[in-house]
Amino acid sequence: MFAKPDPSRWRGTQRGGSARDPAGHSGGTLGNAPDRVAAAEPTTRDEPWLSDREQQVWRSFLELSGTLTEHLDRELRRDAGIPHTYYQVLAMLSEAPGRALRMSDLAAAAWASPSRMSHAVDRLQEAGWVERRPAPGDGRGQIAVLTEAGHRKLAEAAPDHARTVRAILFDPLGPELLDAFAEICRSALQQLADRDATCRTATT
Repeated sequence: MFAKPDPSRWRGTQRGGSARDPAGHSGGTLGNAPDRVAAAEPTTRDEPWLSDREQQVWRSFLELSGTLTEHLDRELRRDAGIPHTYYQVLAMLSEAPGRALRMSDLAAAAWASPSRMSHAVDRLQEAGWVERRPAPGDGRGQIAVLTEAGHRKLAEAAPDHARTVRAILFDPLGPELLDAFAEICRSALQQLADRDATCRTATT
C-alpha cells in the first residue's frame, strides 16, 4: 500500500502467484511479503515509502481495527440485538448533558455522515430508545434525546460489551503497555487534529 515498489519482487510474484497478507492486500505487488521478517534499512524522513517494519505494523493496525469492530458488532447483535453503531449512539447520548445532542454533533462524534446518522436515529426512534426534538432557536436543526427505555437498553448491553473490549484489547497488555498504547493514541489523535487545523486554515 505504502511500501516502495520493488520490480524484482513484482516479477517473482507474477511467476509464483500472489501472496496475500491477512488484510487481503497483495504483498508481492506492494513489495512487502507478509511472511518476511521486517529487518529493512531504516527510512529517512525524506523517504516517501514506509519501511518493511512500518508497513508490517500498519497492516497489523488495519487488520486489528477492522477485525475488532466486526467482532464487537457481531457480539452486540447476538447478545443485545443491536449493531455496534447503534450502541455507540446510545452511549454517546448517555454521556451528553441532558442525554441529548444535536444531530450534527452526534454524527461528528460517531465519525458518520449526517445521512447515515439520521438513518440510525430513525431506527432507534422506532425502537423507542431515542427521540428527535426541534433544536431551540433553530427551525431546521434537530436534537437526539436518549429515552429512559434507551438508557435501560444501554445499561443491559454495556457490561458484556465492556468485558469483551477488556478481554480482547486491554488484559493482554498489562499496565506498562497500556500506558504506551494510550500515549500512541493520544499522539496520533494530536497529529490528526494539527493536520485538520492546518487544512482549515489553508482553505479560509
